[in-house]
Amino acid sequence: MSRNFNFSAGPAALPEAVLRRARAELLDWNGHGASVMEMSHRGEAFQELARRSEADLRTLLDIPDDYAVLFLQGGASQQFSQIPMNLAAGGGSADYVLTGHWGRKAADQAGRVCQVRIAASSGEDGYLSIPPPATWQLDPDAAYLHLTPNETIHGVEFHQLPDIGPVPLVADMSSTLLSRPLDVRRHGLIYACAQKNIGPSGLVLVIVRRELLARSPDTLPDIFRYDRHAAQGSMLNTPPTWSWYLAACVFQWLLEQGGLAVMATLNQAKAGHLYAAIDGSGGFYRNRVEPAARSWMNVPFQLHDDRLDSVFLAEAAAESLIGLKGHRVVGGMRASLYNAVPMAAVQALTRFMAGFMRRHG
Repeated sequence: MSRNFNFSAGPAALPEAVLRRARAELLDWNGHGASVMEMSHRGEAFQELARRSEADLRTLLDIPDDYAVLFLQGGASQQFSQIPMNLAAGGGSADYVLTGHWGRKAADQAGRVCQVRIAASSGEDGYLSIPPPATWQLDPDAAYLHLTPNETIHGVEFHQLPDIGPVPLVADMSSTLLSRPLDVRRHGLIYACAQKNIGPSGLVLVIVRRELLARSPDTLPDIFRYDRHAAQGSMLNTPPTWSWYLAACVFQWLLEQGGLAVMATLNQAKAGHLYAAIDGSGGFYRNRVEPAARSWMNVPFQLHDDRLDSVFLAEAAAESLIGLKGHRVVGGMRASLYNAVPMAAVQALTRFMAGFMRRHG
């Protein structure tokens, strides 16, 4: 069996070692004579997996005890509404800083639940930079401030978080969580869909400061309340057991690699290698994001002539390089360099890019 180098933005590449383990355990998980998908989430075997996976995630991210970790169904898009439903109920307002497509969508959906203020936006420049924090118009009485630290489509990333004072910071870390160490204590709530660096789609992680759980209003149905999910250990209803199991395997794989500091070094090197190839192409390839805001995880780039886009994708696929088509919002190409994408994949991509430039330049 041959596998391609997969640069898809999501659902994205999973570590090959994790896939091989899942294949070996598919029919008989841990000697139970059944797949993990076939076993009760309330049985002791799965309960132990849940406990171990949370412990491993707490180790990876150094999550303090005063934060709850929730393994929920769905994706980040559901959280766009669920966060204000829990944190800004009763007519509260929330601040949003917009640096790309997903931050804009989060603000639009939150606006159906609470009053939303756009504290800053880089929309006028096409989301190619991060608004200087000194220009942010923050409300000290806001229920929370929402950021998208890494914009998957536009390839814009916060490499340092500003000091925002006592207002809880809410961060959509779907495409950056587990790619490097993180100071959880600076956040009120972190959420991330799984299908980037965590596991397969169908699962979303929510890491929330326990004191914020008290904001969940009694009028909100239980299934939407973070406090109810926390009280039931994310077992308020049947969780996505297969996605949870694979995420647990990914956590163990990350610990075996040496943890998130090791992943950060590798991820920065992968991104640097690709950006160097783009910048060194003499304009044949272009990345328009302000260099200080360039993402490690998602690297969009355009060819000097967009009539070559389909040719580039076809020739790349013939070289076992897949998932490179850019999002329809920005076009061009995009290479996503999540944890499971090895340096060998990035090196293969840059070799192909150099050869393509020679053939078509």
